[in-house]
Amino acid sequence: MGLGGTLEYLSEKLGGGHEHKKKKKKQLQTVELKVRMDCEGCELKVKKAMSSLKGVKSVEINMKQQKVTVVGYVEPNKVLKKAQDTGKKAEIWPYVPYNLVSQPYVPGTYDKKAPPGYVRKVEDVTVLSQTSSSKQEDQFTEMFNDENPNACSVM
Repeated sequence: MGLGGTLEYLSEKLGGGHEHKKKKKKQLQTVELKVRMDCEGCELKVKKAMSSLKGVKSVEINMKQQKVTVVGYVEPNKVLKKAQDTGKKAEIWPYVPYNLVSQPYVPGTYDKKAPPGYVRKVEDVTVLSQTSSSKQEDQFTEMFNDENPNACSVM
């Protein structure tokens, strides 16, 4: 226990019924959003709205990637809500760098609209690939099954 903790402990014990409610300090966060912006006017509108939030330290906008990065003592949901309040289509940044994904071309991961070097963030890629491969195997076994009237009879 440091000096501050000791003083706080003693004041709590000696103070009796006097209770202090501690406010939780928000942590410094980086919130990345994908916001549809067409022109410099849209960019300025979004930047002004993000800067007006309490606790924001910096706002960076990359028009080419349609990406807004907000750094500060903020909550991601409030930042997203503020971006949507500008009338622009906004969502939490859905992409991760290409090299962090083990299978970037699995259905649901690869996205043509993603910026270069990025793929869509998918929670569990292995489950998707296993289910799709088992469905494919079922199709092949069914194709040559004797009980299937439309089966291939090349044998």
